[in-house]
Amino acid sequence: MIYDDIRLTPYLMLDGNTREAIQFYENALDAKVLSIITYGEMEAPCSEALKDHVAHAMLKIDNADLMFSDSPGIPVQLGNQVAICISTKDVEKTKQIFEALQQDGQVNAPLEETPFSPAFANVTDKFGITFQIVTENQN
Repeated sequence: MIYDDIRLTPYLMLDGNTREAIQFYENALDAKVLSIITYGEMEAPCSEALKDHVAHAMLKIDNADLMFSDSPGIPVQLGNQVAICISTKDVEKTKQIFEALQQDGQVNAPLEETPFSPAFANVTDKFGITFQIVTENQN
């Protein structure tokens, strides 16, 4: 079965140095910065300490994407810095993927509407792999 509406993208979680990483990968991989959004620019409230940190950034490297953010309080440790972002265009598909991945795993952020998505969740599956599952806004 082939799905045209699902994308898998590496998502790097960093500990306050996302802007430095973006510059590094921009130069090292000849990447193009598509977007950088700080926690302060989002509609959701955040602490003063997080305001200037990166909530979400996306780089384009040839035909591939790479996503980043500074951790919003979750300790960054070796092993949990990389997640796989699963993007869909359909809330029901996002729910289906979330339900399947959370079985015998751990829900890190429940499936809910956010300022950046009609349905977003973060789950670590039973194999210890972390997934961010997001429905893309249809603008």
